[in-house]
Amino acid sequence: MRKFFGEFKKFIQRGNVIDLAVGVIIGGAFSAIVTALTNNILMPIINWVLLMITGGKGLEEIYTYLNKVYAVDELGNVTNTIDLTSSIYIDWGAFITAIINFILIALVVFLIVKLINNLNEGAAKQKAKYAPLTKEEVKKLKAEGKTSDEILAAAAARKAEEEEAAKKAAEEEAANAPESEQQLLVEIRDLLKAQSKSE
Repeated sequence: MRKFFGEFKKFIQRGNVIDLAVGVIIGGAFSAIVTALTNNILMPIINWVLLMITGGKGLEEIYTYLNKVYAVDELGNVTNTIDLTSSIYIDWGAFITAIINFILIALVVFLIVKLINNLNEGAAKQKAKYAPLTKEEVKKLKAEGKTSDEILAAAAARKAEEEEAAKKAAEEEAANAPESEQQLLVEIRDLLKAQSKSE
């Protein structure tokens, strides 16, 4: 039993499970918002437009009847009213409403993803702007009251220092290379001499 609960705890604490739970909760909240937007704002407008165009029924009452059953009054007489609970019909209005809901949810998700991507791109550009200074160094300079231009100047100075240090290191390596190559040639010569003497 302890092993089972230990595995369950590991499963719950995995990052992707928590992310999935957050996604489902937020998705449900967005779905409720979009459904309210569709049912309370868009559908009345669409129904009003349909009434103006057709002069008849709105989107909520667009049916294709496969089998009509008329309602019966209290006296047992058949009326002109169709009994929807007993009739067989295709509800085009509900289908069109579902399509509108899907398009709106997709649009909302697209806008959120676009906003997050723009924020991430802005952060990446800001980071690249002040490179090679670290985030902490930039924060420290801002806390000291440095302007953006002063921070950029400090970043440029750091970059120049790093390039100069890299250049010096390359020059030293190039200067030491002939000596190490010469020494290697001497060692090879000595090995060849020793081998020829042994033969």
